Amino acid sequence: MGRIVVGDIAEYGSVELAKKYTSTAGSQPKAPVEELDRCMEAVERDGYVVIENLISEDLVAEIKEDLIPRFEFDSGRNNFEGFKTQRLYAFFEKSLICNALVEHPLILGCLDRIFEPNYLLSQLQAINILPGEAPQPLHPDDSFYRVPRPRPPLGAATIWAIDDFTEENGATVVIPKSHLWDDRMPTEADLAMLEPVVMPAGSVVFFVGTLWHGGGANRSDSARLCVSAQYCAPWCRTQENYSLSLSRETVKRCSEHIQRMLGYSIHAPFMGFVDGKHPKRLLED
Repeated sequence: MGRIVVGDIAEYGSVELAKKYTSTAGSQPKAPVEELDRCMEAVERDGYVVIENLISEDLVAEIKEDLIPRFEFDSGRNNFEGFKTQRLYAFFEKSLICNALVEHPLILGCLDRIFEPNYLLSQLQAINILPGEAPQPLHPDDSFYRVPRPRPPLGAATIWAIDDFTEENGATVVIPKSHLWDDRMPTEADLAMLEPVVMPAGSVVFFVGTLWHGGGANRSDSARLCVSAQYCAPWCRTQENYSLSLSRETVKRCSEHIQRMLGYSIHAPFMGFVDGKHPKRLLED
């Protein structure tokens, strides 16, 4: 029996073995460092940050015009989805109108500071809260990753306001600083600290997956539309199974950044391969 060489497995585990398709992680247009610093300071302190008027009024109008006719059902299937809430799943197969939101440079810049490179898009959906909807049960988004808290977040999310978010029409509510908790549930004192995320259309709230939050009650006479993109660490299972829900033709129409986040990427050294090769080969003609 020859001499067994252990080698430096730590180094091996951090080296990307892909040659032809090297990672595009971090190659998006750079957001201003000062703005990134401001956002991340708020996220680290409170668990979330509101960024107002991040997309134009024209894009907001285009998104709303595109999405509203696509809702098939007037309600969800349980109190978490909402009995008076419309949801649009398998989003990319229906529309690419929100791609610019998914890969916005400021959002990707924040994600670059939270996760290892090659993080994934966990899900994308449109949510239209109708008048009369009750409050959604409060929850942290990444609680299904059963890793004890306190811990760093394994997910992060954006909620983009396509309509104005007000206290009356179902604005998302958050418990500031709850991202720092252990595995405990909210107390009555915690619930007294609930804050509505009030923001104008075109704004976004970015928050980590350990933050307790939920959709608010819609006590108004109008619907409240938003788009939510959720992301996760590169080694976590995504909520939506994009390899089954999206055709390759649809993926080809997306940017390299979105292709990477949909799973057409390698996380060092070889997580995500197909037949021993890089998954982007599947997009070749």
